[in-house]
This record gives sequence, structure tokens and C-alpha cells, in this order.
Amino acid sequence: MESLWFFEDVNLFQILCPHKFKAYKADHDFDAYKKQDYIYFEDDSANKVYLIEKGKVKIGYYTEEGDEVVKAILTRGELFGETAIFGESKRDEFAQSIDNTTSICPIGVETMHDLMRDNKTFSFKVYKFIGLKLKRLERRLQLLLFKDAKTRLMEFLHELCHDYGYDCEKTGDKIIHHPYTQKDIASLIGTSRPTLNILLNELKEDKIIEFSRKEIRIYKNSA
Repeated sequence: MESLWFFEDVNLFQILCPHKFKAYKADHDFDAYKKQDYIYFEDDSANKVYLIEKGKVKIGYYTEEGDEVVKAILTRGELFGETAIFGESKRDEFAQSIDNTTSICPIGVETMHDLMRDNKTFSFKVYKFIGLKLKRLERRLQLLLFKDAKTRLMEFLHELCHDYGYDCEKTGDKIIHHPYTQKDIASLIGTSRPTLNILLNELKEDKIIEFSRKEIRIYKNSA
């Protein structure tokens, strides 16, 4: 299954960050952010794209009623703010650090265009990322519109398994070590944290999963 929330197996930071390229290394710095710091707001000028060196970044927007809608939670190696590449002048979303040690690699649009022009691997990874990001956002919106919270959670768990899981040799269960908090997961599947807790405990009682803070086990017979 295609990854819906995460960009599978491509650490763009390792390939694209300008400090990897001799011509840009001297003038390149990283930006540090604490938890709840904003990297940019809606309607800010879109003149950079960003790569995450470490930490986590939430991408979202606010409805007219003031409700927050979370589009994605991104981690190390992922790209955001990419619409600037295609000439968008203003942001239509916000980007916020949700980790106390987030480090961002900012890339000016002109530098990005130069790197894409001069590096085919760079260009391929960027276009692949953007295409998959649009597909998973469309899929996520379909889930939010047409599926109940429990179904959204189960699909999310299978996506976590796809991105972070491995087989336990002794039992055949799927073990998932992931970087997301319960608050992150609740935001991503469009529900509240108390509702998420209820759903997780129901799945636990039904012997479908076992979970702790950073690990989820999906039992073999339920996978």
C-alpha cells in the first residue's frame, strides 16, 4: 500500500541540503526552533523551501471558524513549503515546530531551482515527493470525509506498520517503533485525544494491538 502520511524511504535531507554541495556550503546555516515555534504562517511570503534535519514539524491551516486542521506531521529528511518551487507567492498553510530540538535546512527558491537544474537525482526526488504528497493528501481527505474514526485509526496503524514496522521472528506480530505522540496521531486522523485513547483501548481489549508510548504491536492474527 502507498504511504498516506509519510514519504516512504526517501531522506531528502541526505540528498538535497545545500551544505552537501560545495558551492553553497559556506553561506548555509540551519535554523533552530523550539516546540510551538512557527516556521511560517498562512499568507507569509513563499520564498523558501525547507528540509528537516531533526525534530518534527506540523503542517496545517485554520478554518473560518478558527478550528485547526492538520495536513501532515513531518520528521527528519522530509521537505515542506514546496509550492514555492512552482511560483506560489503566498503560503496557504502554516508550519509549526512540535519538538524542542527542531533543526531546519532552509533553501531559497532560486537556489532550489539551480540545484534542480544541475542535479537530476535532486529533481527526481523532489518531483516524486510532491506527487506522492498530493496523492496521500487526497486519500487522507477521503478518509476524513467518508470513514469513521476507528476505520481511520486502523488505516493509519497499517501505514505506520508500512513505514516503521518489522516482523517479530518469534510470534509473527508486527512491531512498530514510531516518532509520534498520541496527540500527533489524533491530529492526523482528525479526532480528539480522548477519543483516540478509547479507540486504542478497544483495540487492545479485542486483542488486535498492544501499545506503549513509542511502540505498537499488531498481533499476527489481526494483521
